[in-house]
Amino acid sequence: MYSKVKSMGHPLHLMLVNFPLGLLVTAAVFDIIHLITGNGYWSGLAFWMIAAGTACGLVAALVGAIDWTGIPTGTGAKRVGAIHGMGNAVVLVLFVASWFLRLHAPENPSVLAYVLSFLGAALLFATGWLGGELTGRYGVGIEEDANVDAPYVIPGLPAKRVTAPAREGSAVSDQTVAE
Repeated sequence: MYSKVKSMGHPLHLMLVNFPLGLLVTAAVFDIIHLITGNGYWSGLAFWMIAAGTACGLVAALVGAIDWTGIPTGTGAKRVGAIHGMGNAVVLVLFVASWFLRLHAPENPSVLAYVLSFLGAALLFATGWLGGELTGRYGVGIEEDANVDAPYVIPGLPAKRVTAPAREGSAVSDQTVAE
């Protein structure tokens, strides 16, 4: 299924998620640099990265939610999409809370502000991976004939061989599910 929200023929959600991913992870990296160097400049930068990252994250979430409504109910992609979206909502809450804790001292945040930032960044890796599953495994947003009920494979487990109908003009009648 193609994305419902596009820009010049490309799925807008896939373009937008790069901003919150980059900004929020960079904020956590800047916090680490501050902890190592003691230079509050880095946490001051993290404060603004969090502000920009959460703003971009809200826009990406809105577009992602619109696309999610187009996934058929009861499919694996719908379930993964729900977990992906809810997880990213938690990520944004963690970073917003961290931002508010920094509001009066951006260059010298509390330990809790750091903890929330690091938890948000760690969860962002997991939810980003789920987003990759939506596009890579299920084809959501990028394939007209997306297989929204493709078998779900957990990394590290052996790939399964599944029979799928051959596409028109293709001599291949089965696919190997990626490891």
